[in-house]
Amino acid sequence: MRFISGAELPEDFWIPVPLDTNNLSSLSPFLVPQDHLGGSGTFYALAAFMFFLFVFGSSINSLTIACTFQNKKLRSHLNYILVNLSVANLLVSGVGSSTAFCSFACRYFIFGSLGCKIEGFVATLGGMVSLWSLAVIAFERWLVICKPLGNFTFKPEHALVCCLVTWVCALAAAVPPLVGWSRYIPEGLQCSCGPDWYTTDNKYNNESYVMFLFCFCFAVPLATIVFCYSQLLVTLKMAAKAQAESASTQKAEREVTRMVVVMVLGFLVCWMPYASFALWVVNNRGHSFDLRLATIPSCFSKASTVYNPVIYVLLNKQFRSCMLMMLGMGGGEEEASTSVTEVSKVGPV
Repeated sequence: MRFISGAELPEDFWIPVPLDTNNLSSLSPFLVPQDHLGGSGTFYALAAFMFFLFVFGSSINSLTIACTFQNKKLRSHLNYILVNLSVANLLVSGVGSSTAFCSFACRYFIFGSLGCKIEGFVATLGGMVSLWSLAVIAFERWLVICKPLGNFTFKPEHALVCCLVTWVCALAAAVPPLVGWSRYIPEGLQCSCGPDWYTTDNKYNNESYVMFLFCFCFAVPLATIVFCYSQLLVTLKMAAKAQAESASTQKAEREVTRMVVVMVLGFLVCWMPYASFALWVVNNRGHSFDLRLATIPSCFSKASTVYNPVIYVLLNKQFRSCMLMMLGMGGGEEEASTSVTEVSKVGPV
């Protein structure tokens, strides 16, 4: 299927559409169902998926924040970034997933051009804060466990600065489309909005913005995560070698290795589809692609509001125990206060 540049389309229709479409204006993603892009079953299945992300993502992240404020033992400055991550996830699930659910259910973006800009900005902002928070979590663990600065003590003010950095970096990525460097448009099946990496209009310099996002918001955080966790593994291997007879140390090394692999894979599952597909489109202008494929990266990134808390919070025994007690399903105050897994010792607990 071939597509034409958004610069050739009416102002209220920014998205590439099939060349054999006869009436472009009547197919605006803000006015009528986009049934020419997919069957009703596809739209309704994605609506159900977005509803799940909205309900479960909002619930688990709200519970994380409430649990942290309720339990003093969780209000460690090393947990600030987990709360920061949960706030970012709430932005994505509360705005991005909910509007996508309504739009997929109606089979077009029902909130109009202004709503598209708002949804695109908020979802991008939350997504970028979440992305940078994962990098900061890795950095904090490296700083605390590997002690590259010697006797440096990580204090609450340092944790707050780290949280602030995630929002500054996120704003640097989310604001440009509002002021003319790229723009927010309906993407994929036209039921959610994101930065424009489809079109080649020189007015918006989309290619340079995509490269900026790839380098600053994907390559740098990924390099930070890989470096910090690899150094953490080296430190643990050295500790395990020094205590070769200690079964608990050997077990800790295995558990942390598994956790690091899960964390890195979680990051890649969330952001690799977006980064790779956007780069492919930018570097293969004129090649055919199915707009339904462009919906997949958006779904993966929004799904991070669910699997990030599972990885970073629910796999932490202290958080899990406190959450269960808060829900009336836990029986062990002692476990919540004293049991810390070897994995959580290298994490923000």
